[in-house]
Amino acid sequence: MKNAGSFDPRVDAYINKSAAFAQPVLTHVRELVHKTLPDIEEDLKWSMPFFIYRGQMFGNLAAFKAHCSFGLFGAAIRDVLKNDGFQGDGGMGSLGKITGLKDLPSDKVLAGFILQAAAFIEGGSKTMTRTRKAARPTPKVPVDFAFALTKSKAATKVWNDFRPSAKREYTEWIDEAKRDETRQKRIAQAIEWISEGKQRNWKYQNC
Repeated sequence: MKNAGSFDPRVDAYINKSAAFAQPVLTHVRELVHKTLPDIEEDLKWSMPFFIYRGQMFGNLAAFKAHCSFGLFGAAIRDVLKNDGFQGDGGMGSLGKITGLKDLPSDKVLAGFILQAAAFIEGGSKTMTRTRKAARPTPKVPVDFAFALTKSKAATKVWNDFRPSAKREYTEWIDEAKRDETRQKRIAQAIEWISEGKQRNWKYQNC
């Protein structure tokens, strides 16, 4: 019986919309994961069902036109699966392309992999790490543009409240002008838009 606190209804919807052949596979694997790890949580990321264990990405399910997949995350569990002969066959996931329940290992074997993946997390292994991008410095305002800003209190106020990324869009746009005439036109246009509280690409922000 499902635990209402750990089964996400969005995953139910995903499975129900999947191809007929995939539904029993996804349902079976999903229930086995929950049976093996009662504390597992679900989420929907990139339009696919994901399992979260102790705050870490644990694995995911996915359905395609002709096959579906189940993946367990982390280098340690990948090594275990590889040593047991599961190297995939071009499909997403740890078990390769799954076209039916017959393509799955036994529940005992699959539950063993699930428990091992959980043990790696409990032991401190990281399943997925993000590389933080270095923060880009606040853009330097061109002298002529800065002078134009001082002539408009409205533009100056909005400009000071802009995020660095919004400021960068304007300064790069102005600096990209090859002719002085074009540059001055862009500065004038920028002052007008900024006075109205608009970012450089405001025309596309509500599309």
